[in-house]
Amino acid sequence: MRRILLTFLIFGLFLTPVFFVRAAEPIKILLVPGHDNEIWGAQYGNIKEANMNLALATRIYNLLKKDKRFVIYITRDENGYTKEFADYFANHREAILAFKENAKKEMQSKITNSIFVQKENVFHNTVSENTAIILYGINKWANENKMDAVIHIHFNDYPRAQKWTVGKYKGFAIYMPDGQLANWKESGQLAADIFTQLRKKYIASTYEKELGGLVSDQKLIALGSNGTLLSSVRSVLIEYKYVYEKILRTKATRLKAYDNMASLTVQGIKNYFSPRP
Repeated sequence: MRRILLTFLIFGLFLTPVFFVRAAEPIKILLVPGHDNEIWGAQYGNIKEANMNLALATRIYNLLKKDKRFVIYITRDENGYTKEFADYFANHREAILAFKENAKKEMQSKITNSIFVQKENVFHNTVSENTAIILYGINKWANENKMDAVIHIHFNDYPRAQKWTVGKYKGFAIYMPDGQLANWKESGQLAADIFTQLRKKYIASTYEKELGGLVSDQKLIALGSNGTLLSSVRSVLIEYKYVYEKILRTKATRLKAYDNMASLTVQGIKNYFSPRP
């Protein structure tokens, strides 16, 4: 919010009002290209999801950086986790574990006392202990550094017989926090604004549990499961397409898709953070 500060300069007998405009606080966004070089997620042929996520996230990063309203952070680059995050995971491991266990304990208490109602979620693969520490660590870091938004970037998959097999589903989906989580409302609006842009070029997921393209979830750590994200930290997880879809199978069409997806995502983010009537 811009604030007007009024001061007076005295020149002889005259009072001259001088107005200073204090710049708005920067909008801080964290981009999380899903998975990493050790656990790369989905795969089609020789194409690994972790590399796809990073390629797309890097494009989003470069586009957002051009807008002076934003301060952009990213968890990984071509060399792996950036120094800031690699150091954070290593130096705060015990604190992250305590953060995770305390959050799970508090959530279980809410469930036991019927304060929080468990719901059926879309099935997700169980993450390893190390991956869980990374994801909870990202949430802890986002809270401490007062991020305005955390955008998790992924490509979708469905169990297939072989990595060269083409699955039966296609389309994109955006996951947002369940309505009982503290950050659900604004995260949902951010998800809707990004969805509106992506829908201009791509179809929403045809998987029956993702129909409509906007999916609430209470189990994904990325979205603040167990109440691990503050209400001020918006978080969405975007599954841009299924890894085996035709547009992603060749390098030329894949790179063009990255450019289009990045541009539409950035427009959705900008629309969300623009002044509304």
